[in-house]
Amino acid sequence: MDREWNDSQPIYRQLRDRVVAMILDGVLKEGDPLPSVRNVAAEYRVNPLTVLKGYQQLVDEGLVETRRGLGMFINAGARSLLLQGERQKFLGEEWPRVYATIQRLGLKPEELLENGAGGQSSSETPSGTSSNPKKEEER
Repeated sequence: MDREWNDSQPIYRQLRDRVVAMILDGVLKEGDPLPSVRNVAAEYRVNPLTVLKGYQQLVDEGLVETRRGLGMFINAGARSLLLQGERQKFLGEEWPRVYATIQRLGLKPEELLENGAGGQSSSETPSGTSSNPKKEEER
């Protein structure tokens, strides 16, 4: 996890979002334990109550369970639940802005697909050099 915090939202929320990202990225898998509240608090120099509040949000969302005396563990189905929620959030909140930008710029689906797989246009080779000599002269 990143050690830097930003001022745009509370630290407990950022901590929750980082754990969610780790679950979505497969770093934390179903059944894996979360790092202890004390360890996270010490490592990131935050109050243990802040860590606990972030973890409690995960429990409230059904992503994590507390096992008395053992710690907190990722629930079965947590990744699927997160994917469903994140997809709905993207489609409801981010996609309308992205779509409006696409419309404003007059981009075509082919252009988006060409550039979406790594930011290269189809006339560039994997090394980043142009396969078109005329385009190479323009560089």
